[in-house]
Amino acid sequence: MQIIADVGGIPGKDCRGFCKYCYFRKVKDGDPFGCKLCTPGTVGCEHCGSGVRETTNEFIPPFIVVGSVQNTLMMGGIRDQNLKINISGGGDVSCYPNLLEISSAFKDMGLPIHLGYTSGKGIDDARIAEELISMGVEEVTFTVFSTDALLRKKWMSDQNPEESLKALRIFCENCDVHAASVIVPGANDEEHLFQTCSDLEDWGAKAIILMRFANYENQGLILGNEPLIEGQKTHSLEEFADLVDQVNKEFNLRVTGTPLCDPENDTPFAISKNKNREYLDILSEVTSEATILTSKVAAPYIKKIILSLGAQDLVNVVAANKDIGCLITQKDLEEIDLNDLKETVLIPGRAFVHDRKAEEVLSRDGVDRIVARGPDKLSVDGEMSGTLSREEVLKTELIAFQDLIEAINFFGVRKNN
Repeated sequence: MQIIADVGGIPGKDCRGFCKYCYFRKVKDGDPFGCKLCTPGTVGCEHCGSGVRETTNEFIPPFIVVGSVQNTLMMGGIRDQNLKINISGGGDVSCYPNLLEISSAFKDMGLPIHLGYTSGKGIDDARIAEELISMGVEEVTFTVFSTDALLRKKWMSDQNPEESLKALRIFCENCDVHAASVIVPGANDEEHLFQTCSDLEDWGAKAIILMRFANYENQGLILGNEPLIEGQKTHSLEEFADLVDQVNKEFNLRVTGTPLCDPENDTPFAISKNKNREYLDILSEVTSEATILTSKVAAPYIKKIILSLGAQDLVNVVAANKDIGCLITQKDLEEIDLNDLKETVLIPGRAFVHDRKAEEVLSRDGVDRIVARGPDKLSVDGEMSGTLSREEVLKTELIAFQDLIEAINFFGVRKNN
């Protein structure tokens, strides 16, 4: 179990400048999207407004960070002997000015430390990595992009790329390092990517997650900031999945990808694979009609699962023009062909749209539809699947689909046999 030590921070401001590919670069102010956390009569809350833009969360004073962890330990009734403190934030934790101070405090608590996402851009002297290790850092999640110092300087605005890479090597040699790399076609893919993976493997890294570069709204840039890079090509979903497979076959690293895929655990949607079809017998019978409105990534898998359940006459699957279901907005719903929808529609649990607005938009053809939310997740992403066993992945998906079926049967139009 990991206890989060949130140090705060604002993307771009508290990470020594935006990386060229950063999701938060060029973000524009805008009205809140609406979400499941909004009050019923009000569109907008902190989560779907300033929270999603991460523009107001300054670095948090160290005594508050440490005090929050202490309160969690004292008040949370935690007895797990495998506790670890995860230092993370909206900025880059290596740029947090009190990182050594709070690490020392956590060392005094006797708990190991996981440095959450860092690019190492705040490390001007690689010896800082050695100090952090001496204070109990056992795990590091490190955004590497490339082990080519010049590429890091160009694409990440890393002013001391040699030192950050030296620090990464020190971490790899002494800690469990999970590397991450946003893959930009023509920049750090192909031979650059294979060299980076080779270096990481030689240094002792445990894993790498490949993250597809997003440049357009349908790929996830919902904050008015498309394109991040004018004219920059992106990988198609199929191209990216093939790339993840190639890297996985070539190296002994634990390789995952997002939005696709984990070759070892068969995610996303492991239960859609023929070899796992027997597990679907555990699920309840679908007895009502409904439409599942989901993302372009998820739709083919969910259709296959519905077919395997023999529920294709009751449930249809409609894909919005968005790769990630959690990033579906009201705009995406407005583009849906309402002729494809049944009287009950289930949308992703974390979609950025207010419940009332979703019903209004999806009922604008005069059909008074019930719009409900499904589970927050139906599968696990590459960041999570790399930490789970195959059995844990299957269990997670089966629980989620059981919840989905129960929602279909509860909100849907009942059909008598």
